[in-house]
Amino acid sequence: MATEKKLQPIIIKRVKKAAHGAHGGAWKIAYADFMTAMMAFFLLMWLLGSTAKGDLQGIAAYFNSPLKVSMAGGDGSGNSSSIIPGGGNDLAKVHGQIRRSDADENNDRRKMDSTSRQIRAQQDAQRIKSLRAKIDAMISSNATLNEYKSQIRIDVTPDGLQIQIVDEQNRPMFDIGSAILKPYMRDILREVGTAMGGVENRISLAGHTDAAPYGNGQRGYSNWELSSDRANASRRELVSSGMPDDKLARVVGLAASDLLYPDQPRAPQNRRITITVLTHEAEERLLGKHAVKEPIEPADKQDNPVPGTPSL
Repeated sequence: MATEKKLQPIIIKRVKKAAHGAHGGAWKIAYADFMTAMMAFFLLMWLLGSTAKGDLQGIAAYFNSPLKVSMAGGDGSGNSSSIIPGGGNDLAKVHGQIRRSDADENNDRRKMDSTSRQIRAQQDAQRIKSLRAKIDAMISSNATLNEYKSQIRIDVTPDGLQIQIVDEQNRPMFDIGSAILKPYMRDILREVGTAMGGVENRISLAGHTDAAPYGNGQRGYSNWELSSDRANASRRELVSSGMPDDKLARVVGLAASDLLYPDQPRAPQNRRITITVLTHEAEERLLGKHAVKEPIEPADKQDNPVPGTPSL
């Protein structure tokens, strides 16, 4: 037995170890992308959970049609400072460029303005009606004014109550070529000024001439300057007799730019003074909403007739 054990061969196994193939770093990139996506998903869930309902509606509206404005035009995100329709810091502005609450406020404001304008127009109409009746009664009862009734024209126009004092062939209102008032013109203006002592609306005063060219007695002096001087001379008489000076909206000279008889440009009736008690709408239209209350008047030339040979 001992001999057999000694003769038994000894077997030695040698294992050859081979190196594994290289895996590379691609898995690391995939893992990083996965982690980034998970982080972004977490942030998205957190933002959605902390965002107000109005903001979510704005975001949803954008993603429903993000290219609508850029492709088809119109109001929306394309003409705002933000990609969200309506723009600005408030994402609730999803209809046009304003919030629904703003639209409601604007509609209410328009309705209030319209109602206010209607009430004011009714008040203007009543005041003008009362003032016309007062002046008509004054002319009828005043012997001086009744004598010159043909030269006083009273009309209700879209701008308000218009009182025109016109020339007649043999009875002019001013000395020829000057702004010096005739005595009877002073009487007419004083009575009209007294009647307008309590006027509430503002007043426009304009001087007019006919189309005959002014004489060349003084260089640069024309029908424009003459009509302005006559308007200012009339203003002084009206104010001195009781018409409030702060109610004057404007004093202008229109020369022959607004003829009473366009087909007869040299007719004496074209030479006139127009006093208009303005409605509020006419005042805003003619002078603007923020018109200056104090009138701008040309140089005072009441007592200085201009030399020359004018045809006015």
